[in-house]
Amino acid sequence: MNEIATSKSAAPAPGYGLRAEASEFPMMLVLSFAYPCNALCPHCPYTNSNIRREYRDAPFMPDSTFRKIADEAGRFGAYLRISGGGEPMLHPQARDLLVYAKQVGCKVGLITNGSLFDDDTIEAFVTAGVDMIEFSVDACKPEDYAVVRKGLSWDTLLDTVRRTVAVRNARRGTSKIIASAVNQNPIDIDAVERFWVDGVGVDYLIKRKFLTWGANTELDDSRSADPAAYLNTDEVPCPFIFERLNIDSRGNVMVCGYDISANTRMGDVNVESIQDIWHGEGFRWYRQRHLEGRGKEISLCSGCPDWKYRSWDHNYWKVVRNAEGNPRRQDRPARRARRVPVPGPELSLRAVRGRGA
Repeated sequence: MNEIATSKSAAPAPGYGLRAEASEFPMMLVLSFAYPCNALCPHCPYTNSNIRREYRDAPFMPDSTFRKIADEAGRFGAYLRISGGGEPMLHPQARDLLVYAKQVGCKVGLITNGSLFDDDTIEAFVTAGVDMIEFSVDACKPEDYAVVRKGLSWDTLLDTVRRTVAVRNARRGTSKIIASAVNQNPIDIDAVERFWVDGVGVDYLIKRKFLTWGANTELDDSRSADPAAYLNTDEVPCPFIFERLNIDSRGNVMVCGYDISANTRMGDVNVESIQDIWHGEGFRWYRQRHLEGRGKEISLCSGCPDWKYRSWDHNYWKVVRNAEGNPRRQDRPARRARRVPVPGPELSLRAVRGRGA
């Protein structure tokens, strides 16, 4: 630890660093696949900012950029998390590109509002084995849904999720089908969980914190129904810079998911390898300061109100494990045992020094 603790004003964070699964390549690539949206959700940072207007020249990730990302990520079996500033299924090539990513070895997690699924799409995703199909539901009653998912149809969502679960089960598919809801007033998050898990039959419900995204948006944190922090930011480094990176529709890499305005420029995947960006000087600089307990000296990090809602344990890998372990899935064929990446925090000097050091 002393080799990386250059600051004398703050003790280094012991036991944290680049995860073993991320030592060569990020465990997850979060892609801003599409910025247009067919909903006006009041908790959405893009509904409450001008970011979408700034991407009018690049509303969708180009085919060539996506395929380059998928080709490189597939060699490492990394997750492509398909989300972004809008509804991914508005992308004119969404179905074909997600199936392509599976074909080249990626794990694929899609986040969708479910409004644009047809039978062919469901069949294609289940057949391809899209690893995680996540429906953003946010409610369990049509009157609440009309508020928190403004512009969308409750009946369409309910029918889509039921059909997707039915096709997955009938095909004995391996896709995990989950729902997610933002824990916000006046929604009863436990009722939402009971409705979608026990009633509809999804594998799991993610209960998301209400995030304000700081200076990126005009969101009011009084809507949060659960402001309790996951970690102490004075003692624990942010895990995101040690496991994942975010890529916008232009191919620009941001330092983390908080930077949805793309103010940071860590690299361009169109002309650089993701692996080189991941081990480049920019990420090393951020990681070193967080490991030294100096993360709050970084203006982006000091202004992040959502750092306290990151977690080394309560994260996407926990969702993967819990959805996989749902008893409802036991009537489908047993899958070859494989390690689900839910490691404990492990310090690696590669997080600071880069590859080969």
